[in-house]
Amino acid sequence: MKDIVYITGHKNPDSDSICAALAYADFKNGNGDVEAIPIRLGEMNLETKFILNYFGVKAPRLVETVRLSVEDLNFDKVAPISADISLRMALNIMKKNNINSLPVVDDDERIIGIVTVSDIIQNYIDVWDNTVLGKAGTSIDNIIDTLSANPVLIPDKIKEMTGKISILAMDLPSIKDNDFENSVIICGDRRDSQEFALNNDIALMIVTGNGGVDEDLLELAKEKNIAILSTPYDTFMTSRLITQSVPVSHAMTTDNLVVFELDDLVDDVKVQMSQTRFRSYPVIDHNKRVVGLISRYHLISSMKKKVILVDHNERSQSVDGLEESEILEIIDHHRVADVFTGNPIYFRNEPVGSTSTIIASIFFENGRRPSKKIAGILAAAIISDTLLLKSPTATNTDKMMLERLARIADIDIDKFAEEMFKAGTSLTGRTPQELLNQDFKAFTIKSEKIGISQVYTMDPESLSDMREELISIMEERAREYGYSIFILMLTDIFNQASEMIVVGEHKDLAARAFGKTLENNSFLAPGVLSRKKQVVPPITEVLSPAIDS
Repeated sequence: MKDIVYITGHKNPDSDSICAALAYADFKNGNGDVEAIPIRLGEMNLETKFILNYFGVKAPRLVETVRLSVEDLNFDKVAPISADISLRMALNIMKKNNINSLPVVDDDERIIGIVTVSDIIQNYIDVWDNTVLGKAGTSIDNIIDTLSANPVLIPDKIKEMTGKISILAMDLPSIKDNDFENSVIICGDRRDSQEFALNNDIALMIVTGNGGVDEDLLELAKEKNIAILSTPYDTFMTSRLITQSVPVSHAMTTDNLVVFELDDLVDDVKVQMSQTRFRSYPVIDHNKRVVGLISRYHLISSMKKKVILVDHNERSQSVDGLEESEILEIIDHHRVADVFTGNPIYFRNEPVGSTSTIIASIFFENGRRPSKKIAGILAAAIISDTLLLKSPTATNTDKMMLERLARIADIDIDKFAEEMFKAGTSLTGRTPQELLNQDFKAFTIKSEKIGISQVYTMDPESLSDMREELISIMEERAREYGYSIFILMLTDIFNQASEMIVVGEHKDLAARAFGKTLENNSFLAPGVLSRKKQVVPPITEVLSPAIDS
């Protein structure tokens, strides 16, 4: 079985983060040694949706955490049973699968109980009375299966076996006063015993030792609507086994069931198990259908989810539960930050304008040609992250790789870029919350937390009606998360400038970093397009001395 590896970009993903994860998963799956699954940590922006729709690529799965869940464990994948099967069949299934419990479901496959070896043994120890077959609603099919019996006569309408279980082994005169109505009679091939049983309005006669029944007695049984079975077992074994035909519904546990779902976290499962004393617990899927059983044994595992990070290497920007996973690789084009690993890993960090440039390089370095779709999304991500090579982060490597990918994807770079930016920068119908969450990253400069959202637009004036609400929400968020500077960059790609809307305790320092003063929480920064290269460094330069003093 191949190892499953999750490939993820950062929270609040941009196009580069999404496309790099998709493309690198495609590369890994092409090698055939792992099953790589691209995931995302947030909703995709309009630009990314346009890219994936344009090239016909399915979006990565949304994942909230890489902490271990029940789904990740190798629990017992056993099929549930229905409530009407016999205890003997249930025991055989447990023995065959080397398990001690079975989930019991209704006709819609919803859990209604659980039956264990202990439940069955306890019922035997309690000693059932001789009317248990009727009380438990035992079917004649269960009796046939349990006794390996041959149905000699099965009436169209079978009587309910509400009487007792009796063995005809005594002298008949001594038992003539007993009430055998609707009883189950076990007897041998003696004609007098069989005739006596059939004349006492019984429900079922079981003939042991593969014994036969005379024709005239069969006719009598038909008249009286009595079923007749013939079993190869002797009288002792028949009487010993027949109660095993009782349905599991008579012995199963139905009260206070503890059930786990596939996405339940293992840490939460451990807590619940510690508070109960069941040996096994049913596991249900998202449709509430039973998929197996889990026990404490399955929790004894050092297993961790395997993760590859692309387009980031900061814990604050990464997936929840990262510290509990095994990081295999990091591929990024940002500064080296604070992701720690327990083992040496493949770490590739290059000073280029886009992580997708590095992913494309990996394809070509290994003699692989990306498909037209993958080449298309990689090219689009490079265009996005380098602002069509106008960003100061763009390098000649980005340019060369973009041109090569565009040829494979068969796109006109300028024409596609204009169409993509137009689709991605439309602010019509957008809320302030959506704008702030669209492409947000948090940074830590010494002890200070800085938050920067970036929105690309060809029409910055379209935000004028929501400017006051934007600033109010930004101030509230800065207080809630402790950002001493919180910036919203409204970046005009084609005019190559950004309006900086700033709030926070050190908002004036942010303006001073660019030689500006704030007017209504805002200043214009001509030529500033890159958050990483043109915003974080000057703010760091101004903020660090202010903190030290």
